[in-house]
Amino acid sequence: FDMPNTDPAITTRELVEKRLADADKVNSHVFYGLYAGLTSNKNQIKEVVKAWRELFPRVVGLKMFAGHSVGNLGIIKEDEQKLVYQTLTEEGFDGVLAVHCEKESLLRPDLWNPSRPTTHSYARPPEAEISSVLDQLAFADDLGFKGNLHICHVSVPISAEDIEFVGERSNIKITCGVTPHHCLLDYNSIPESQQGLLYKVNPPLRNWHESKNILSLLKQGKIDWIETDHAPHTLTEK
Repeated sequence: FDMPNTDPAITTRELVEKRLADADKVNSHVFYGLYAGLTSNKNQIKEVVKAWRELFPRVVGLKMFAGHSVGNLGIIKEDEQKLVYQTLTEEGFDGVLAVHCEKESLLRPDLWNPSRPTTHSYARPPEAEISSVLDQLAFADDLGFKGNLHICHVSVPISAEDIEFVGERSNIKITCGVTPHHCLLDYNSIPESQQGLLYKVNPPLRNWHESKNILSLLKQGKIDWIETDHAPHTLTEK
């Protein structure tokens, strides 16, 4: 499943159809699906809901970035995130809403030093993910979201535990995924050289204790599936 934080971002029916047409030209035997990107514009949300309804399963779901990552799709204000859930509920959306959870106000970009790649882990601390996950769980529950809320690439054990706790006690459908690198690597794996930039992903690699516990939660069945989080950017971009 392709992600919408491309250049340009896949946020309109026209761009969705172009992306699908480009994929068809490859004539691959592998299924190609696309997440349509969400903004805080109510009309845009309605447009991609309609595209999902008419083009599913090629449009597999919708993607919200509750914080800036790669691309310019971050919806960082809480009232704008609530607007997304409210509009999706009003439109009767019952598909998958995948969310990248990092709270912008808790990020520390001042700590990032490209000559020390490990600082990326300090610039995007665990608290930013944990707080954003709690926000999404609360907004979905409070606003009566009827779809499947999927929290992407969980990297902090507390996030997975909060998702399980709320999932058992609310009426909303919640799933979460984890990437191999958040299970098997930690920020001590990162070389303090230009090669260390290859390890730069959002959310970042965590400490050894957190990666070990995330793997344990996966093995216990408390995380729904293993998913990829491709970041195949050039060194200059990273």
